[in-house]
Amino acid sequence: MLVLLAQSLIHIAAGNAPDSTVYALAGGMAAFGATAAGALPVLVMRGLPQKLEDTMLGFAAGMMLAASAFSLILPGLDAAADLTGTKLAAAGVVVLGMGLGVLLMLGLEQFTPHEHEAIGPMGPGYERLGRVWLFVFAIVLHNLPEGMAIGVGFSNSDMAVGIPLTTAIAIQDFPEGLAVALAMRTAGFSVWTAVFAGIGSGFVEPIGAILGVGLSSGFAIAYPIGLGLAAGAMLFVVSHEVIPETHRNGHQTPATIGLMGGFALMMVLDTVLG
Repeated sequence: MLVLLAQSLIHIAAGNAPDSTVYALAGGMAAFGATAAGALPVLVMRGLPQKLEDTMLGFAAGMMLAASAFSLILPGLDAAADLTGTKLAAAGVVVLGMGLGVLLMLGLEQFTPHEHEAIGPMGPGYERLGRVWLFVFAIVLHNLPEGMAIGVGFSNSDMAVGIPLTTAIAIQDFPEGLAVALAMRTAGFSVWTAVFAGIGSGFVEPIGAILGVGLSSGFAIAYPIGLGLAAGAMLFVVSHEVIPETHRNGHQTPATIGLMGGFALMMVLDTVLG
């Protein structure tokens, strides 16, 4: 993965990167900009009602779920069916990719020191790092699959996949950036630390986008596998982190309504832009 990332960065620096890499980088920067914009309001606001925050995170979760289904899994099934000739084999290819995505996130979570607001610090060697870095690593683990999904979406230079997917991720990155900065303020960090950490956490998205396009554009079967990988990683994050976070404060109903609204908006975006 690091070799593919370095190769893509070299092509970008040399000015001879393929269109898919350029599109992926632009999409990743758009997601980064949305995350940064979401963190900035913390400079002038002290907090949000917990119910509203949980509703916003539910909305983001709904968009991620719909993006995984409509912008990753369904195009992956179509691409795999064209390559394999059978629906069963196509489903197997995408399921393989989803499994790889889950394994990637499990591995990153197991071997990366990080801290969640509700659970506390975890991962090897977390006691040797400051709390700021533990929070930042937790945010990076959350944002990496979103960036990879953008890169995979553009790996075939397919605007019908890449544009609605990037739009959805950028829209839901705004409330996520705000929630991250507010969570760090609640945990006792200063305003500027919370804002800069929230902004910086989004920088992993263009890196993830470049990595995703590199993973998915090497050979034909890598494209549907990459779509499945990105979907599996995003579904893991939604189920493992986002939905439990929205439900732990007793606001399950508004969070679920927010999720349904986000899912519906992403479905409309994919229909209109796809």
